[in-house]
Amino acid sequence: MPIALDMEYISVIQFAEKYGISERTARNYCAQGKIEGAFLTGKTWNIPADAVLPKRGANKKTSPLLKVLREQKSSRLKGSIYHRTQIDLTYNSNHIEGSRLTHDQTRYIFETNTIGITDQAINVDDIVETVNHFRCIDYIIDHAEEKLTENLIRQLHLILKSGTSDSKKDWFMVGDYKRLPNEVGGMDTCPPEEVHKQIKALLSEYNAIRQRTLEDILDFHVSFERIHPFQDGNGRVGRLIMFKECLANNIVPFIITDELKMFYYRGLHEWGHVNGYLTDTILTAQDQYKALLSHLGY
Repeated sequence: MPIALDMEYISVIQFAEKYGISERTARNYCAQGKIEGAFLTGKTWNIPADAVLPKRGANKKTSPLLKVLREQKSSRLKGSIYHRTQIDLTYNSNHIEGSRLTHDQTRYIFETNTIGITDQAINVDDIVETVNHFRCIDYIIDHAEEKLTENLIRQLHLILKSGTSDSKKDWFMVGDYKRLPNEVGGMDTCPPEEVHKQIKALLSEYNAIRQRTLEDILDFHVSFERIHPFQDGNGRVGRLIMFKECLANNIVPFIITDELKMFYYRGLHEWGHVNGYLTDTILTAQDQYKALLSHLGY
């Protein structure tokens, strides 16, 4: 087979690490011809750097909502579910973390790349992170059906925090795990040196579940937030992961609104003791998203 001289190639080890699979699985994919463009040099497989993970299982159907979001992503049609999801999810998730941008300003940024008329000073980071969050949602729509891996999670953090004032700090690791201890809700979290080990174990346990339920996704989310792997941005990355996993598993996604914020926090704190607090909050958020889908004719 002809080899493209200008193409970049990676090893089986690099491919396996990129997608969170074993080296043996990666080699099997190569041997079975499931990775386009992969070829042998002696006993070494060369894999195109942009090669994607083969889809596993022909019986898993793409969520109808995911299909619609992908179709609308290119048109950015006002009033569509893609349009509303981008604005509502971004506004609410950022607002939970202290952004002072209004819903209208978030909408203006998405629609016109401006913040509209304002008589108040605007934090530049709030604007940057809003634009970045839009990009995170696009990334999720594009990669929703891929296996949840450390690489994908770190990529979301990289997109979210790029260009912010935090990204200019030497000790702040954009797109990588924290260097300094942090806390959430006044409680200590996983020490920096233990993050990789704990996230790897969490992903291994989660990805071993064949038919994931809403409870599985919430359980992962609580564990992720208690680890708190990044210096900042954990809440937003965690909620983006939940949205992705709902789309991947044909579960109605949800948006934690400002009205549900305190119930959401209580649910996170009580998970493992009274799981119903968080479950009930999420079911309410699901009902709100279902109402939006119905209102828009989906």
